[in-house]
Amino acid sequence: MAVKMRLRRMGQKKAPFYRIIVADSRSPRDGKFIEEIGTYDPTVEPSKVTVNEELAKKWLANGAQPTEVVAKLLKQAGIEK
Repeated sequence: MAVKMRLRRMGQKKAPFYRIIVADSRSPRDGKFIEEIGTYDPTVEPSKVTVNEELAKKWLANGAQPTEVVAKLLKQAGIEK
């Protein structure tokens, strides 16, 4: 089972809000997930990112692959692979 760290879209139409989740790579974007590790709000200036550092490091150590956007957000939050 390939595990990915990716974004899950929430919020209203034209007002996106994202949750950073850990999910099986085969599950749909807004479908079943394993664990929520943070949030991302691009609608405020500057963008607001909150990440549970312990959970993110745990999943990275266990082999979860972040998507490009999530990797950028983790780097912005000060979490390196």
